[in-house]
Amino acid sequence: MTQPPGRLMLLDTASMYFRAFFGVPEIKGPDGTPVNAVRGLLDFISRLVADYRPTDLVCCWDNDWRPQWRVDLLPSYKGHRVVQERADAPDVEEVPHPLEVQIPIILDVLEAFGICVVGKDGYEADDVIGSFAAQAQQPVDIVTGDRDLFQLVDDERDVRVLYIARGVGKHERVTNDWVREKYGIDARQYADFATLRGDASDGLPGVAGIGEKTAATLLGRFGDMDGIIAASLDPDADLGPGPRGKIKAAAAYLEVAPTVVAVARDIDLGSPDTRLPREPRDLAKVAELGHRFGIESPVQRLTEVICS
Repeated sequence: MTQPPGRLMLLDTASMYFRAFFGVPEIKGPDGTPVNAVRGLLDFISRLVADYRPTDLVCCWDNDWRPQWRVDLLPSYKGHRVVQERADAPDVEEVPHPLEVQIPIILDVLEAFGICVVGKDGYEADDVIGSFAAQAQQPVDIVTGDRDLFQLVDDERDVRVLYIARGVGKHERVTNDWVREKYGIDARQYADFATLRGDASDGLPGVAGIGEKTAATLLGRFGDMDGIIAASLDPDADLGPGPRGKIKAAAAYLEVAPTVVAVARDIDLGSPDTRLPREPRDLAKVAELGHRFGIESPVQRLTEVICS
């Protein structure tokens, strides 16, 4: 008898280690290296694995935090996060140095444990998550503090978001009912909703004069962005002069923004081994990293969780 597939847990890794860095007090290893983000991320993973017992786990990675194809469409996209170094150099994200030095340590620890890390050149972690979720043949939990990923929620396919904006210990299980209660729309409409409303954290200006309530009303009436734009051009459509004028005035933005906001779902990710290890891949390396950086406790907790 074939066993039913277990749950796939997809981690928005950068979202989590940023949250750990800012949420965990400064801690330094024996050599003075800051390790609060490392400790926090490992403890987050331990808690989530203990609570949800996924059979598969992927740390999704930002190989490109600000893909050029998105910037070409919308130059303001994440523009406020760029550190200007040289005009001919790739965009560099503004990351506090005490966090930046921890990212290689995080990768080393994940590799030693045998936890799958997947990124794709030219794409963000959101796109990796979207492609895994769309192509999965099993239930999916997406762990993130990013609202943009609400667009991936799909009750029929058992894809949900574990939303950690208030902390991993106070996370919320986001389903379509949750999105509808919170925003008055279906999850499948969330990308269009975000496009209309805008999001300063991503450099999305939105449509001037249209906030969440109006965006939800328009989507409830016309279904999606194409329907809204078509209504703005139809003099007989049930659309007041105020919203009609605002949609028309934002025509250039609305021509490109939906592509920028939509998470990719069709990336070829190959066939990585996503199974959660039942024991650390390299126990000696795990122990060495734990000792070198003074992270023995979180390493031990994660070891106990995956071995139990």
